[in-house]
Amino acid sequence: MKSVPSVSVTYARNGGSTRPNELGMRVMQERAYEKRGEQYLLIKSPPASGKSRALMFIALDKLANQGLKQAVIVVPERSIGSSFADEPLSKFGFWTDWTVTPKWNLCNAPGEDGGKVNAVEKFLQSDDRILVCTHATFRFAVDRFGVEAFDNRVIAVDEFHHVSANPDNRLGQHLGDFIARDKVHLIAMTGSYFRGDAEAVLTPEAEARFDSVTYSYYEQLNGYEYLKTLDIGYFFYSGSYADSILEVLNPAEKTIVHIPSVNSRESTKDKHREVEHIIDALGDWQGSDPATGFQLVKTPQGRILKIADLVDDEAAKRDRVSAALKDPAQKNNRDHVDIIIALGMAKEGFDWIWCEHALTVGYRASLTEIIQIIGRATRDAKDKTRARFTNLIAEPDASEEAVTEAVNDTLKAIAASLLMEQVLAPRFNFTPKTPQNTAVEGFDYGEGGYDPQKANVGFNEASGQFQIEIKGLAEPKSKEAERICKEDLNEVITAFVQDKQTIERGLFDEELVPEELTQLRMGKIVKDRFPELDAEDQEAVRQHAIAALNLTQQAKQIALGDDIGERGNTALIDGVRKYAMDVRKLDVDLIDSVNPFGEAYAILAKTMSEESLKHFHAHFSGKKLNLTPEEARDLARRAVRFKHERGRLPALTAADPWEKKMAEGVAFLARMKAEAANG
Repeated sequence: MKSVPSVSVTYARNGGSTRPNELGMRVMQERAYEKRGEQYLLIKSPPASGKSRALMFIALDKLANQGLKQAVIVVPERSIGSSFADEPLSKFGFWTDWTVTPKWNLCNAPGEDGGKVNAVEKFLQSDDRILVCTHATFRFAVDRFGVEAFDNRVIAVDEFHHVSANPDNRLGQHLGDFIARDKVHLIAMTGSYFRGDAEAVLTPEAEARFDSVTYSYYEQLNGYEYLKTLDIGYFFYSGSYADSILEVLNPAEKTIVHIPSVNSRESTKDKHREVEHIIDALGDWQGSDPATGFQLVKTPQGRILKIADLVDDEAAKRDRVSAALKDPAQKNNRDHVDIIIALGMAKEGFDWIWCEHALTVGYRASLTEIIQIIGRATRDAKDKTRARFTNLIAEPDASEEAVTEAVNDTLKAIAASLLMEQVLAPRFNFTPKTPQNTAVEGFDYGEGGYDPQKANVGFNEASGQFQIEIKGLAEPKSKEAERICKEDLNEVITAFVQDKQTIERGLFDEELVPEELTQLRMGKIVKDRFPELDAEDQEAVRQHAIAALNLTQQAKQIALGDDIGERGNTALIDGVRKYAMDVRKLDVDLIDSVNPFGEAYAILAKTMSEESLKHFHAHFSGKKLNLTPEEARDLARRAVRFKHERGRLPALTAADPWEKKMAEGVAFLARMKAEAANG
């Protein structure tokens, strides 16, 4: 078994997130229920954390106690409609049950989405309370009846990341219209607020109307009963992936294999042969089970593997396998199936609690899709203590075209890996270091406790939050900037690490001055993303986002030690503490002087063959970038700040590369002005 370099996060496993209160609510559901009076509510919470049931509690309260007439539950695809089937909530302590009249669960009704619009109209005219339908049916209904037909109702949108503020996205447009009319209650739920196309989900004005309930991966996994460790890694192969798949696929682990899209570089263009090849590599085929349709394969050790093939295009066969996987009688049977091979299926909303390994071949263009795939392996199940996600990516070959594509795929995979590390880390609360600071109650400041003489790092294990003091940190002034620093830093980091120029330079520009990325590129991204914030607030958001990214990366380096190829527990908590203690005073300049991609490059260099790495460097060596006028202006602004702090302007002859860069910016602007004056 080949070792796959990965981030490996270990949690306390205290059982808290799965233990219900007296109303039968888990921690996340209780947190959401506390905000049940809000008209616009956004629930951000990982897969398997219980969002569907949280919605049931809130919707029932809105119908019974807040005067709303009906609830319309909108899901992206028909299969997810089953998440909103009847639930005897009163059995667990709630004051009523969740029941959906069968004819109003339109996900179960035959026919096309467009044809179900008449049923929506009948529901709106009826005295029944709850309707479940797909995003598509809902869009058609709003197109036909207008937003006013839904006045005084609760509209709950599941898997909200399918929505976009883009004018071409009809659902996004409709939700904007609902918010403008202001006559409905909206509940939006998502396991991933990222969109792979980096399109905003809501306009900033619309988003400002929502109250958020955020439940982190850290809180969920920390509160599990069994699952303790989650590994995330990528692995490069050459030749056909089917030939080397057994190097990372362990037949003893319950695994979902997602084979590559037929349009991708990794695909052989014959998906059926690929499935046969994987089955053949696992052992001798023994036929298929007539009841479930699972393929039976005998391993060299004599064990019979049950393999579900969801790639088969023959509808009758695939439907039988799919039905067998969804059989409620088998939900808690670990031995029901061993390996699932899929292409477009078994992602969002697919519930197989025993999955220990999500193995994905080929880069997935959408970060949301990656998070959804990882979510298949992060269910808690008896005696399942470890889970992992592996992304198999083809190494580039010598042809120029293939190198470009391989480079792009690799950059995207690294970006996804960095983002998942950020998502899995505990939450950072940053505060400027001042003499007035004191210890925050409930936070453990390590050996010796809180020290007023230095920048302190406190940790609250129950909530999975750090309290980190940073010298010179800019504080957000407006409510919106405060919200971004508290709730949305990962969105900012997503835009940063998915920016092609940023990640290329961070990994391969040997002359890079880190501040060019941490200050200039991140500064531009924040400015473009939040134009409504003033310059001070934009700088505060920039500093908070870079601090969050770089602290996670530095903590990872410390925890992994020198040998990055060795699989290790990244113990992010100890890593952050140790980093903060080692540097004595954590300040903004220090954080800005760290290349956020340094650790990613170290892993890449260990994972990829030397020849491929050379291709990558050669690919970038010809891409030296000249300063743009916008960057020069930004450098000049920072030079003014430098003068204010040091009493002199930055010098072109300075030994410090960042001071020299600022001086270059000032000189560039002076040249531009002189040229303009000379006509």
